[in-house]
Amino acid sequence: MNERIEQALYQAGDGEEIKQVKQVAGGSINESYFVQTGMQTYFIKYHANAPERFFELEAKGLNMSSETNSIAVPEVFTYSDERHNAFLVMEWVEGSPSADTDRKLGDHIAAMHQTIGNHHGFDDDTFIGALPQKNGLFSSWLEYYRDRRLKAQLQMGIERGTMTGRRRERMEKLLENLDKWVPDKVEPSYLHGDLWGGNWLSGPSGEPYVIDPSFLYGDRHFELAFTEVFGGYSSEFYQAYQDRFPLAPYYEDVKPLYQLYYLLVHLNMFGEAYGRSVDTILKRYAG
Repeated sequence: MNERIEQALYQAGDGEEIKQVKQVAGGSINESYFVQTGMQTYFIKYHANAPERFFELEAKGLNMSSETNSIAVPEVFTYSDERHNAFLVMEWVEGSPSADTDRKLGDHIAAMHQTIGNHHGFDDDTFIGALPQKNGLFSSWLEYYRDRRLKAQLQMGIERGTMTGRRRERMEKLLENLDKWVPDKVEPSYLHGDLWGGNWLSGPSGEPYVIDPSFLYGDRHFELAFTEVFGGYSSEFYQAYQDRFPLAPYYEDVKPLYQLYYLLVHLNMFGEAYGRSVDTILKRYAG
């Protein structure tokens, strides 16, 4: 492992002696390491069987978020998607929450959402966890969300056996009538794309950082809906967001439909533990 770390650091431009290497928690997909040299401390992620462009796209998402000058992200030093030796080298971010960390996070995410792209979707295919996401650029948010997100998960569910019988019928009916709830013309905000509570952390002086993006342009309410699926966000976060960028009146009506995508992802990745939540939403909208 140290040889691989040395290779990664050399590519990052750090030839100093390695002082410390420690394996750390970093999700279920990658091996993750804290590395300290005489020059810097790093967070290095490895994936032995990374899909093509896996870390390139993560680095691109971090850089796209950084370009908004709204929310802090770890600096990316280098990456490789070489077969059997894929890695991503970033700065090590460490700190403790301050009294206003949650408010800063809400305000900074809202500021990122106020950065507007030209189309919905993305010009590269990406990943959500280890699942591939087909993208493309669309003028219609409804068309992108229906055809690239929900239909893709329906098809994957059919192939994996998670989308059968009444569930499949309701899903197909929902897709036929999605325009009743999901807007067509809405501004394409810069979105993190995978903003569950484990994908942000506190840095120096309590400054919030976001990590592990699955970047896209789209309806900002899609992002906010996901923050409510698994928790990890305080009332201060939501109030600060609302103060900067108030939510549209349609949010509560569309929120479960935006949460549906992420629940379908989890259903297809982890199985029937998420089936009841999917069925509840499908029954509400396609009864």
